Amino acid sequence: MIYYLILICVALIILHLLLNYNKKAIMLRKIPGFKDIFLIGNILDICLPPVQLFSSIRRIAREKNGIYRFWCFPIASVNIYNPEDVEVILSSMKYHEKSQAYIFLKPWLHDGLLLSSGTKWQKRRKILTPAFHFNILRRYHASIAENTIRLVATLRKAVDTRVDIVPVMSDCTLNIICESIMGTKLNDDSLGKIYKNAIYELGPVLVKRFVTPYLYIDIIFKLSKMGKIQEKTLGIIHNFTRMIINDRKKYVTENGINLFEAVEGRDDDEYTMMYAKKKRTAMLDLLILAEQEGLIDPIGIEEEVDTFMFEGHDTTAAGLTYCLMLLANHPYIQDKIFTELREIFGNTKRTASVEDLNAMHYLDRCIKESFRLYPPVPFISRWMNESVTLSNYTVPAGTSCHIHIYDLHRSELLYPSPTVFDPDRFLPENVAKRHHYAYIPFSAGPRNCIGQKFAMMVMKSVVSGIIRNFELHPVTTCSDLRFQADLVLRNSEPVYIKFSKREIAI
Repeated sequence: MIYYLILICVALIILHLLLNYNKKAIMLRKIPGFKDIFLIGNILDICLPPVQLFSSIRRIAREKNGIYRFWCFPIASVNIYNPEDVEVILSSMKYHEKSQAYIFLKPWLHDGLLLSSGTKWQKRRKILTPAFHFNILRRYHASIAENTIRLVATLRKAVDTRVDIVPVMSDCTLNIICESIMGTKLNDDSLGKIYKNAIYELGPVLVKRFVTPYLYIDIIFKLSKMGKIQEKTLGIIHNFTRMIINDRKKYVTENGINLFEAVEGRDDDEYTMMYAKKKRTAMLDLLILAEQEGLIDPIGIEEEVDTFMFEGHDTTAAGLTYCLMLLANHPYIQDKIFTELREIFGNTKRTASVEDLNAMHYLDRCIKESFRLYPPVPFISRWMNESVTLSNYTVPAGTSCHIHIYDLHRSELLYPSPTVFDPDRFLPENVAKRHHYAYIPFSAGPRNCIGQKFAMMVMKSVVSGIIRNFELHPVTTCSDLRFQADLVLRNSEPVYIKFSKREIAI
């Protein structure tokens, strides 16, 4: 009996040495990180419920100095949140490939712009970039303005009561994406709600799989409860996006939209700009017409529509949620925005034009500061296909590099009193003092967010439309927020605001 126990102990020790003291593990373990446990490494530090996982990551970020590692054979990752290291990873195409953390998004987004790499990514980016040229963004403005008006009308029905703004903002941004980027109006609100609920249900499934190593095995995952939920939600999501595509294809066919007229682009463009004959050009039209030219197939269109439907509506809705909550909790900043809007609109109640949105400089700073405190995408990740030096540590090839935007934006070295909401941080003279990679709510470098100007247009239109008509009063405070690990920055409870009509609306 003792003999067998000795053999088992020896076998476990040998296994431990093989798993945790191989060349890659030794290199990685030189970086500060979680406390190592015999045989299983750091796995217990991430096998936590979503809310606890989010707070645990924030705790270790405060304890470490801009970098820490995670190891549980065969999973190797380094986590960074200082601008110098972030620049190394994001500033070129050298480390442009997304890490294995994104592999669980494949059944949903496949090889859309978020997940693709190499030549495929370059070709897709070239097809889609014209859809976000400033001249095309102007054409999206009408849909954005119309939905802002509808949102204000909705909020008028709920004055002086607490409103959970998460679903309200999500409804608004989903409609904006469908009508502008996709060119299809949702005539049945219930379809949008089913789609959004499916995304909310899918997010925790993907996080659970990410922190549960045995669920990495496809067969086990598909047989699990989580796998069944994913199969159901993906069916709903993909059917919704196919409906959007089919509706727009029908419109393109019935209205005889031909290939866009090619014109010269700006000096810094490497692609040929395209403009449509219609006043409102949908990004989806670019994909449909690219299919006619043999540049993309139907599956490729679905990949990009799935990607933009999710990224375009859910992240912007999160940004609006936390921006409005901050303004409700800072009435003096809210008043300064209203003063700026009075200067722009006078006593008129006209709809904001693109020029009006561009003139909202203080509101612009407020939105940027809200993105600093509450970045809608709190972390991004890259795959290290070769070794790299970060914070004077050698990170071996085959390691995931997680960039924690949330922690980067709250660094005391970069932002004194980092939890204070101070829009003046984004005065030009203050921005000039900071590292270029100290603020990356839309990522940075060659793979930055293609739709960031569109998102800012939506944010300015919606927030200004609300502030022109309502005073915002706090219900949920910053200290009430309990974030959970998810695809976007999502609070574990509703986020409430009370709206009251302004005596003199503009």
